[in-house]
Amino acid sequence: MNIAVICKILGIFLMLFSISMALPFLVSLYYADESHLGFARAFFITLISGAMLWLPVYKEKGDLRVRDGFIVTTLFWLVLGIYGSIPLLLEDDLDISFANALFESISGLTTTGATVITGLDNLPPSILFYRQLLQWLGGIGIIVIALAVLPMLGVGGMQLYRAETPGPMKDSKLTPRITGTAKALFFMYLSLTVVCALGYWAAGMTLFDAICHSFSTVAIGGFSTHDASIGYFNNPSVMLVSVIFMVLAGVNFALHFYAFRERSVQHYRSDPEFRFYIISLFIGVIIVCSHLYNSQVYDLSDSLLHGVFQLVSIATTTGFASQDFSVWPSFIPVLLLFFALVGGCAGSTAGGVKSIRAMLIIRQGYRELQQLAHPNAVIPLKIGNRIVEGRIISAVWSFFAVYLFSFSLLLLLVLATDVDFITAFSSVAATISNLGPGLGEVAANYSSIPDSTKYLLCFSMLLGRLEVFTLLVLFTPNFWRR
Repeated sequence: MNIAVICKILGIFLMLFSISMALPFLVSLYYADESHLGFARAFFITLISGAMLWLPVYKEKGDLRVRDGFIVTTLFWLVLGIYGSIPLLLEDDLDISFANALFESISGLTTTGATVITGLDNLPPSILFYRQLLQWLGGIGIIVIALAVLPMLGVGGMQLYRAETPGPMKDSKLTPRITGTAKALFFMYLSLTVVCALGYWAAGMTLFDAICHSFSTVAIGGFSTHDASIGYFNNPSVMLVSVIFMVLAGVNFALHFYAFRERSVQHYRSDPEFRFYIISLFIGVIIVCSHLYNSQVYDLSDSLLHGVFQLVSIATTTGFASQDFSVWPSFIPVLLLFFALVGGCAGSTAGGVKSIRAMLIIRQGYRELQQLAHPNAVIPLKIGNRIVEGRIISAVWSFFAVYLFSFSLLLLLVLATDVDFITAFSSVAATISNLGPGLGEVAANYSSIPDSTKYLLCFSMLLGRLEVFTLLVLFTPNFWRR
């Protein structure tokens, strides 16, 4: 294990992350709120901590091995989550505990969107901007790791993108060098954010709200500057803009990159995961809208408006709300949580198991049924025109099994903290899928649950964001043996 290089990388991460405190400091000065001192102190604490890690080893050189990659990837989220809580702890208007500050910070960086803060409409603009910025930074971090790091580590079937999938993701990188990959992804991410902000502004939001909501929309985070979320604006045009960009942000960013570079949508049409993702959303929309209308919850137009918006918001694991979906009748709230557990496409800012894995599990199950009917037949499993190797299927099933085991264990642990079953089930589902809103006590926010539950859910958010294996591998004895 190359500890010196790991410390060097973490030091650089922290020094860069300190900028996330500098930008809200400027916002605080512009709006003349009283949060600038807290952000200034947080900036110097983070910057100095990063420098102390970096300076003793800044001359160290060497490549990261696979084991180092797992450690750096995990520490990226954990360390930044801890330091991200500092501005919240120093803000007098929040009067927040460490457990709440850590929960809010990790929720932001993992783009989960579960919040413990209420009274958002009365908070200083700089704090509101900082929360949204955390999600935006976490979103680009997710994309770079998903497309440039996890395939190289072979995490839970993600090596599928390196060799097994036809189309733009058959190689491990979009460009020959990882720096080029990062620049290409950042360009697409920033461009989508700018266009989203302009769309929100044109739809009727203030410029401040438009910028803030574009951060959480493209990051599929779900934080808002208002307690009522998108419902605060009561504007169908705002909801339409949100739906469009939530769907786009749930798509593999490599497809966006190639579509932009080649000025063609052919990669979308030929990508099996994209087709599965769009068809799933379409089926979900039909079910939800039909049930809302048949149950006479809304008239036809409102059933379509809120049904489409809420299905897309939950299925992409964004977590915006136009209405309180937790009180919708019958099976709809639970169905929405199941959609969130599947999530968006790999290589996007969405959470969940990812559409590519769900698609492979369904196809593998169907192939097994065919094999039962025709025991001697050789029935290959294909994605597009390419046969998927057995080791990939094994990795996907292993991921799914560990995901379900982790979900079940976390559910039992949360129940042990004296939380009712509906709250426990939905909070674990909402955090491990990086969704945010749940049912029961956590339908609106997570402020009422015990601190012990919040720490467990912080672990759940990290587990979901790190594709399960990346975090759990650190708890195996073999990982630490030479």
